[in-house]
Amino acid sequence: MASQNQQQQDETAIDKMNSQLTAAGDKIANNKKIIFWGVGVIAVVAVFVLSYLFIYRNPHLQGAYEAYNKVETEVMGNDSLAAVKYMEVANQYKHDKAGKLAALSAGQALYNEGKYAEAADYLKRFSSDDDVLEANTLVLVGDCYVNLKKYDEALDYFQKAVRKANSNPQIVPRVLLKEANVYDEQKKYDKALECYTQIKDGYPDFKFGNGLSIDAYIARENARLAK
Repeated sequence: MASQNQQQQDETAIDKMNSQLTAAGDKIANNKKIIFWGVGVIAVVAVFVLSYLFIYRNPHLQGAYEAYNKVETEVMGNDSLAAVKYMEVANQYKHDKAGKLAALSAGQALYNEGKYAEAADYLKRFSSDDDVLEANTLVLVGDCYVNLKKYDEALDYFQKAVRKANSNPQIVPRVLLKEANVYDEQKKYDKALECYTQIKDGYPDFKFGNGLSIDAYIARENARLAK
């Protein structure tokens, strides 16, 4: 996994370098007076990028993933120790993918310990090209704020999660349900009703874990609004 991620990052850097070299080549073709100087610049850029990849970046990435994997094997089932160890990796390698993954794991461990403010801080450092993983992380940040009773912040992250989930039927109705619960806590029953209506209209196959139907929730909010 680590080597695959490392290879992908290396390929991206090389592609970027190729793009830069192509652009430089086009400029040189349009101005023959600076062709020799331009070729020199291209050579310097190529040497710098390749040196960065193979002298510094590759070993650095390998070290980041090795540190993360080491924590994975050492702290299984111990949230308190996991939080400390993952935080160390996240802080040391904060700009690498392994560091961001460690930040996610640290956030999860901190959440399990009930340290919601710290958990939110680390979870917000995580980013991914995987929309499902990104959306679920945003949901967990929202959950942190719910536990901190910072409901507006929670709703903000739940709404971000819905947008990132892009109509995913496993994520969106679950997040809308969380939004509705927050609106109920704020006594904004009209907003809660909107969430339940969205679930009914857009995700009719969504199953509630308590056996109640979506119509029961809608009826409850209508009753509250009628008072």
